[in-house]
Amino acid sequence: MTQMLVPNQKRLVLLAGRSYPELAQEVAENLGVPLAPTLAYDFANGEIFVRFKESVRGCDAFVLQSHTSPINTWIMEQLIMVDALKRASAKRITVVVPFYGYARQDKKHRGREPISARLLADLFKTAGADRLMAVDLHTSQIQGFFDGPVDHLFAMPLLAKHVASKVDRSRITVVSPDAGRVRVAERWTDILGAPLAIIHKRRDPDIPNQVRVFEVVGDVRDRVCVLVDDMIDTGGTIVKAAETLFDNGAADVIVAATHAILSDPARERLQESRISEVVVTNTLPIPEDRQFEKLTVLSIAPILAKAITEVFTDGSVTSMFEDESTSPVASSH
Repeated sequence: MTQMLVPNQKRLVLLAGRSYPELAQEVAENLGVPLAPTLAYDFANGEIFVRFKESVRGCDAFVLQSHTSPINTWIMEQLIMVDALKRASAKRITVVVPFYGYARQDKKHRGREPISARLLADLFKTAGADRLMAVDLHTSQIQGFFDGPVDHLFAMPLLAKHVASKVDRSRITVVSPDAGRVRVAERWTDILGAPLAIIHKRRDPDIPNQVRVFEVVGDVRDRVCVLVDDMIDTGGTIVKAAETLFDNGAADVIVAATHAILSDPARERLQESRISEVVVTNTLPIPEDRQFEKLTVLSIAPILAKAITEVFTDGSVTSMFEDESTSPVASSH
């Protein structure tokens, strides 16, 4: 009896929703693969329809969608794409979310509140996702919400390299804008070889996007303070934190954040503040009306493409960040 030989060559397919085509195209170019042709449109009542124009049977599918505004529309579209892939017999489905929506709702602060970040993870799993990939989750615990492998990528090496190329590292103090960011700030201090300061603040639980800043823990006088955070929404927290640093004698303040949500009135607040530069990545689209002179945008596409390659080839995503966390970045170009 002759045994039939079936080729077992893996095939990488990159698919993208409609939320951020520019980033999707950039990731595709870094990967050296074309975006899979996809038909997507809205019915008159707002329902979303998606169909892939080529076979995805047996492929290793990566579904890229950044959860930007209108966030619920793009989350739903990505869920529909995952369901379509599952029903079309894709071998493995990885959800790639540069910015993970609802990440701030990762725990119950008081009774009768949802844990929406967990709900979102459950929705992706139910739709058929095998794996999740995200950049700088609001808290690391979100990795445990998804029942499957989670690749947590970090923009810190990219941001830190930019900051170190512009400022003498001996003058830098890394500042955490609140207690929740201390662990991230500590990783920055390891890379830059800089001391750490913390801003103690209290947020009013009944009023969103409003913060009362209290005091600085650590020496910031005559230092270039690098305020690090995972996201900038309305800019209120970061601007008040910067003012507190200047009040405590800081020579300059640079802000570094991964996700530039930049809801109104962030643009005006940041541009009119004494902050000298706001460094972000392009995990979210930044329309022209939200851009401003002090804003520097770095591309996350090479990191996403590298991580997708590591997953596809059964390599190590963790190894992408181990070298950066143990060795200081160069202090000049």
